[in-house]
Amino acid sequence: MIVAICKAAPLPRATLIDALQFNHTRKIMKITITISACSFLVAGSLVASSLQEQNKVIAKRAFEEILSQGRFELAEQLYAKDFINHGIHSNASLEEDQAALKGWHQAFSDIVVSPEKLIAEGDLVTIYWIARGTNTGAGNGLPATGKKVELAGITIWRILDGKIKEEWSAFDQLSMMQQLGLLPPNK
Repeated sequence: MIVAICKAAPLPRATLIDALQFNHTRKIMKITITISACSFLVAGSLVASSLQEQNKVIAKRAFEEILSQGRFELAEQLYAKDFINHGIHSNASLEEDQAALKGWHQAFSDIVVSPEKLIAEGDLVTIYWIARGTNTGAGNGLPATGKKVELAGITIWRILDGKIKEEWSAFDQLSMMQQLGLLPPNK
């Protein structure tokens, strides 16, 4: 059996130095690119996080000032003109949505709708809320019963350019009707 042993010819010193400098430069470039990419990701995350926090502030303000305090004149500041409330069977415009809200205020003059949990992702804000009030007047098809109610609901808002553009909501209507004495309690 023949075994061949090859010895590489020694490289000139200048070639070794050039190779080491090239490898060093490549490592620095890789580190710089990695740091830059991470910086862009962090900056993008901070911008998204900042936008999500701004959207949560808008949502909280709408709950506190319009839904609870009945300051309907603020709707133009907080809602888009082409706002749509998506219902299961039909949609409501901003005008129709605000009319329904005014009806709740007629039925429950002391209504307070408290946003308990706010979660933001992208341009969506989800709010778990609790409404409390006394049914002192007629509104939204309800007669005045004089009874107090407490109910929970969830609202999802799409907020674009600082305005509420779309809504999806659900709340415990059965519990409300039972608390008002308009439906029998669960057995």
